[in-house]
Amino acid sequence: MIKAETFRGQTVAVFGLGRTGVTAALSLVAGGATVLAWDDNAGSRDAAQQKGLPIKDLNKADWSEIDEFVLSPGVPHHLPKPHWSAEAAIAAGVPIICDIEILAREVAAKPERARPKIIAITGTNGKSTTTSLIGHILTACGKDAQIGGNIGRGVLDLDRMHKGTYYVIELSSYQLERTHSLRANAAVFLNLSPDHLERHGSLEDYGLAKQAIFANQTKDDAIIVGVDDPYGKALCTKLKVKNGRNIIPISARRAAGHGVSVLGGKLFSNLEKKSVQICDMKDAAALEGRHNWQNAAAAFASVSSLGLDPKEIGDAILSFPGLAHRMESVGSLRNVRFVNDSKATNADAARQALASYKNIYWITGGVAKEGGIDPLKDLFKNVRSAYLIGKAAKDFGKTLKSTETPYQNKKTLEMALLCATKDALESGDKNPIVLLSPACASFDQFKNFEIRGDAFRAQAQKLMGIEAPAAARPTQEDEAA
Repeated sequence: MIKAETFRGQTVAVFGLGRTGVTAALSLVAGGATVLAWDDNAGSRDAAQQKGLPIKDLNKADWSEIDEFVLSPGVPHHLPKPHWSAEAAIAAGVPIICDIEILAREVAAKPERARPKIIAITGTNGKSTTTSLIGHILTACGKDAQIGGNIGRGVLDLDRMHKGTYYVIELSSYQLERTHSLRANAAVFLNLSPDHLERHGSLEDYGLAKQAIFANQTKDDAIIVGVDDPYGKALCTKLKVKNGRNIIPISARRAAGHGVSVLGGKLFSNLEKKSVQICDMKDAAALEGRHNWQNAAAAFASVSSLGLDPKEIGDAILSFPGLAHRMESVGSLRNVRFVNDSKATNADAARQALASYKNIYWITGGVAKEGGIDPLKDLFKNVRSAYLIGKAAKDFGKTLKSTETPYQNKKTLEMALLCATKDALESGDKNPIVLLSPACASFDQFKNFEIRGDAFRAQAQKLMGIEAPAAARPTQEDEAA
């Protein structure tokens, strides 16, 4: 654990006692702060108290005595409506921060020689795959790499920092809007598409929240920007005009002048005087699809900017085992392949899988985002039949009917999987894919996308006659952008 020693002697309120909140509170206590921890959920309070945290009802607290307020990223302080704790903090003039800001201050307080290298990753889609891939590359190259943030461990639960450490941090817009001091040695901005607009109000404000990842960088740091979507392309141009920092465009669709790109399935670096082929992405079994090629370009650009050997990076990319719940190949039953893409919680994320496969038997539905699956109509040609679950089933059915795409309302994931498998086996299609890519949040039927994906995997493995291992993955507190 990282001790929050920069908060020694301060009184810090913490609201939201999930994974990151508990870790932040423990870090603050260990660093010498007086902590007032609270959650609206009694079960969360009891669990935190059992870990030794001091519980204090913030409804009754004297906010004039509180120096800073750590608010769980999933709890709004502005839109769509400020949480009561945020209103109290704002009224008292207490700064609202998150665990990433605590980490940033701890890093800044260390002498330069003792600081870890920080690679930070954001974007609407692809964050977790890119973060995991970067961590894998660093480890394969013999580095002490630790992954945290919006994936896996809370950042303050990472091992104590020392020279030679690499922190690879996935950052949501929720976290970035409460982070002010972070300096990333390499900052990755993958893409931007409409999501979580109820929290940010507009696409412009959502994008500005994510651009905070570049704050505090110097000319010695790298800015990596995906240019395959209109927002990213315009952002890259704006950044180049604005300053002379090390800006590296990445693309899976076109050659990047001074940048990294994938052309004809091959990853090329144009960061030196000549173009160099790094690896053939067609040999990277866990990185199917053009979107994953861009993720690989981002990973190469960020790690290469820190001085690692290009050949070693390329070899590590090809050995990447993949990420659970993101186009995860679960296995096959005869010629039918099962793919778990539960992390696709919006249409733009589901687009990646729908564009990567043919003969798809598509399981979709849950709590829909704005626009539903209408943006995916151009890819329905790849869908042989859709199997609808959850709250979105009725509306999704209307969209599918408008394009004459066959669909069935199966309500539950288990029934959808059984019917999709039966239809795929009887179809006569070449290499059919039973795909869970919901294009929805999971909250109507599952606590989070990970539990939804685990359920799909377990049921598919049962159909294949494989005993499913017990799930032992960390869960995320919210499906943040």
